[in-house]
Amino acid sequence: MTSAMIQPFSFPTTVGFVDDSAAFLANLSLQLDSQLAFRFFSSAERALSTINQEESHASMTERFFCRYRDRGEESDAQEVIAMSLDVIWRQVHNERRFEHTSVVVVDYDMPGLNGLEMCRRIANPAIKKIVLTGKADEHLAVQGFNEGIIDRFIRKQDVGAIPALNQAIGEMQQAYFKQTQHSVVDTLTLSTFQFLADPAFAAKASEIFRTLGIVEHYLWSRPGGLLMLDSAGTPYLLLVFSEEALRATREIAVLQDAPADFLAEFDSHGSVPYFWDSEGYYPSGCLSWQRYMHPATAIHGKDTYLYSVIKNPPGLELDPIVSYDDYLERLDQDLHATWGSRP
Repeated sequence: MTSAMIQPFSFPTTVGFVDDSAAFLANLSLQLDSQLAFRFFSSAERALSTINQEESHASMTERFFCRYRDRGEESDAQEVIAMSLDVIWRQVHNERRFEHTSVVVVDYDMPGLNGLEMCRRIANPAIKKIVLTGKADEHLAVQGFNEGIIDRFIRKQDVGAIPALNQAIGEMQQAYFKQTQHSVVDTLTLSTFQFLADPAFAAKASEIFRTLGIVEHYLWSRPGGLLMLDSAGTPYLLLVFSEEALRATREIAVLQDAPADFLAEFDSHGSVPYFWDSEGYYPSGCLSWQRYMHPATAIHGKDTYLYSVIKNPPGLELDPIVSYDDYLERLDQDLHATWGSRP
């Protein structure tokens, strides 16, 4: 997940492997990353049918945007595009989110439909394609790259082919989310979510992801930050307060007659509030404000941010959700029934 930019949302996706050799696929299952979600296909036609029936993730991102017209204006010129952050939030409740195919690894020399032809016929242009083949032909790679239908070419017989494959898959999965969300990121970073595009904060977020074992995250807006989940589905909330957000939070607290001791604590920047039951702002008449406060740390990048990480934050309706571990277990059962168990 290391990047100079944080995607508005990210979750593990599935890799499809297509090879007519059942023996090769069974052996490959023992060498892939144990945390990788994958499906095997021994038929290119069946793989193509399955993948093309999936909802396009690229088209899904289009639903972030909707038409908005000022009711006081009749002219179409006043029509603008609004963004619905609820679409991002709803992804965590999509029990089939991990089933999205982001990368396809395909053999070239297969009966009926060769690897390049299969890549040509994949309907979703965002899906990344890797040709993994025993046919050592540079012309195949050149042809695929020139047509823009493959992203990587790896020979099965090369020393280090499997480590190279695992690395390429990780890079391609990141590229998949980056490609499908670029317009969303561009819009969000013009608003109160500038931290998404701040390299200093992105580096800190990547560190937090690694430390906590985070595998999926979703933009959160009450207050700003990221909802994060590890593979078991344990939720964490990464609160993020820019200088502008701190000013707005303080101004509303003053309007709500927040006590002086709260304002003093808030101004010390040693902690930040998570008012989970009042849209992130100081609730009217609140006296027991201490229970909402959480230790904060400063990050200095393009802006200065205060952040705090809250495990099992209250106020989120996350039960039940399907965790990544749940999904991997289901894939393991399917794989065992067909190919033999994976490690």
